[in-house]
Amino acid sequence: MRRENSFGNDFEEFNEKLKICIVSAPYYRDITDNLIRGAVNVLNEIKSTMEIVEVSGALEIPTAIKLMEKEFDGFIAVGCVIRGETTHYEIVSTESSRGLTNLGLEKICIGNAILTVENRLQAEERADPKIFDKGGEACNALLGIIKIKKRGD
Repeated sequence: MRRENSFGNDFEEFNEKLKICIVSAPYYRDITDNLIRGAVNVLNEIKSTMEIVEVSGALEIPTAIKLMEKEFDGFIAVGCVIRGETTHYEIVSTESSRGLTNLGLEKICIGNAILTVENRLQAEERADPKIFDKGGEACNALLGIIKIKKRGD
């Protein structure tokens, strides 16, 4: 049986319930809550089970995922990095992304919803499930990666 998800992609129904972990760095709580809301909307469509784990910052997300890799079918990384006046933005955005990419190459399924933006308005719009819905998009990407991984199992 096939069904279309909210992003218009056609996914086969998964034979078993997926267990997904949303790993969130809630420094900008309102923004991460909206990202989570978008991801949960998609996860509810496929009736998966989910858990939300919070870490102190975006740099800790890859480590948390690695520590829990055997407990879940996949992960959604949620956070927000807004450019400031120092080089901290470049370090956090580059290294958190590098960490997630490296984990993906280790066959850990991850959807990336860590926003890297110039200002708060950009973050609010991208996180809002009614506007850009980057949380939902990250979940959609995760489901695609899980589908590919399951082909090899």
